[in-house]
Amino acid sequence: MNAQSVNIPSLNDIEDAARRIRTAVRRTPVLQVAAGELGVPVPVTLKLEFLQHTGSFKVRGASNVLALLRAAECGAPAAGVCCASGGNHGAAVAWAAREAGLRATVFVPDFAPKAKTDIIESLGARLRRVDGFYADALAASQDHARQEGAFHVDAFDDPLTVAGQGTLGLELAEQVPEGQPVLVGCGGGGLYAGTALALAERNRVIAAEPSSAPSLTAALEAGEPVDVEVGGIAVDSLGARRAGRIATAVGLSVGMKTLTVSDEAIAVARALLWQRLRIVAEPGGATALAVVLAHSEHFPDGATVVISGANTDLPPSVDC
Repeated sequence: MNAQSVNIPSLNDIEDAARRIRTAVRRTPVLQVAAGELGVPVPVTLKLEFLQHTGSFKVRGASNVLALLRAAECGAPAAGVCCASGGNHGAAVAWAAREAGLRATVFVPDFAPKAKTDIIESLGARLRRVDGFYADALAASQDHARQEGAFHVDAFDDPLTVAGQGTLGLELAEQVPEGQPVLVGCGGGGLYAGTALALAERNRVIAAEPSSAPSLTAALEAGEPVDVEVGGIAVDSLGARRAGRIATAVGLSVGMKTLTVSDEAIAVARALLWQRLRIVAEPGGATALAVVLAHSEHFPDGATVVISGANTDLPPSVDC
């Protein structure tokens, strides 16, 4: 894939996004966890992004897109905005649209968890369920945009969305030591791309993927985005069938290798967060920690882990 053909946001774009959304989003804290406390022999810094509005980082990108949409000379469309989501992006778009006084229509796969669809509807968005997976919801949202004149807010492969997600990386640059690896859960790759661009030459950013949904892993191996089979316990948040072109281009440009982890390991990490720290994380939100637990040999001096995604019931009991 020719990275020059992909519209990749610059650091200036991310800094502009930070100024644009600074009063809309929360600056989330970090928590230092001592070696051994979570069953991993190295210290871990948790970036508590689940404390963000609607429980995930997705509000950053959605707020950036809608702020620019409202500021555009032509203004926001009367039909409002629409999006496709496994749940978290939909909740973020619903929240940002409500704050901006816009209508929102959210298309979700029919397996989207009730914990997420309830949030979307409580924020005033119209919920539309679609048979299949995220890709099917995406097609439905894009059709709706064409037919109704709504503005489609992409979940992970638009430079404005990626720039908004990158504001999390700017915060980390002020919160964690230079050189410490940063791990983020990866579906379509918007958070990975934005964080990697924001922390370029300061911190290595690693995409953590479920082995049951290895979209970016497959894209980097193929040299371009390719379709993969997706499933597993984190499919509602990390279940993009095809990684984004932006994330793929960023990963290829830095020679990034993903790390994958089993559903069983994700369940253990999720239970540990609850049992040891009383943090309720959905499976996608615990995937980055699961990678550190399973691959601690890669992080002899510790790591920073982004915990994002709290739209779930309490995790099941796992013997930790």
